[in-house]
Amino acid sequence: MSERHRKPAAFVIDESPTAGETAKRKPRIGIEFATDDAEAVPTILPPAPPPLRRGPRWGGILLSAMVGLLIMWAGLTVTGLIEDFFARSPYLGWLALGLAALAGLAALAIVAREAVGLLRLNRIEHIQRDAAQALAFDDAAAAGRAIAALTAIHRGRVDSLWGLENIRQHEADVIDPRQRMRLVERFLVSPRDEDAHRIIARTARRVTLLTTVTPAAALDMLFVAIQNLRMLRELATLYGGRPSGLATLRLARMVLGHLAVTGGLALSDNLLQHIVGKGLLGRLSARFGEGAVNGIMTARIGLAAHDVCRPVPQEPSARETLGSLMRELVTFDAGEAGA
Repeated sequence: MSERHRKPAAFVIDESPTAGETAKRKPRIGIEFATDDAEAVPTILPPAPPPLRRGPRWGGILLSAMVGLLIMWAGLTVTGLIEDFFARSPYLGWLALGLAALAGLAALAIVAREAVGLLRLNRIEHIQRDAAQALAFDDAAAAGRAIAALTAIHRGRVDSLWGLENIRQHEADVIDPRQRMRLVERFLVSPRDEDAHRIIARTARRVTLLTTVTPAAALDMLFVAIQNLRMLRELATLYGGRPSGLATLRLARMVLGHLAVTGGLALSDNLLQHIVGKGLLGRLSARFGEGAVNGIMTARIGLAAHDVCRPVPQEPSARETLGSLMRELVTFDAGEAGA
């Protein structure tokens, strides 16, 4: 059987694939070589993430439908009540209508306050992201956005007038975006770190002392939850967040997520012994041990909330650690504990 040979032919290779061919290709790791230096340095590029397929969120649809039905039921009930009062007496009807209008106005005010609180919290998140971008990559645009937002937040605060005036005097002398960001941090953000330290230390001492003397475990849990939420609101307000009810809950979720990522929820016996003295923990009462654990957890939540609420990320060398708060946890002050 004779072997057949093809005749020579010319082929044109198209180096630019079509859109359909590009979409069919699987993502793979690419390697680029730098051409600016004399020696080519390979840079490994990560593969592009696959597109996410998002379907309808049935849980959100169910919740929205239930809330809508609840609002319709409340409106129908109030309308029927007002009609009944009008049927009995016009004066009672008008009084019921006025009270319903007052309740509706209060509900709108609460909704507006919650919306403003969530917007303030989102603004702090955006400032933090832009500040981190400016500090890490010397990004002038990100630094400009972060500085403008920070000055807008602190413009109406009396305790920020000195810092704003110093920024106005020195901002023309600083050109580098990273240094401009540090300048604003020095005059607007850093002066509040000491107040944040006092808030965290005071709350941790209060939790440690009062959970030691509280007899019921249920009261301990309720008290610790209230004190931690109060601490989150104080820290957020200190840095310009001013959270409301829903914003405080969202802030608590962000803080717990930060703790989960950084591993700040782990406690050890060595840490407790380091706080109260090696070998001393076994001779102390169980209630004091529980109070110390609650105080340590409150301090860690406070430090995480400080990182979440602070508009400008703090340098690692300047960050406060749990060890710096240990002295505060065992220095009880009855006046501050009862405040």
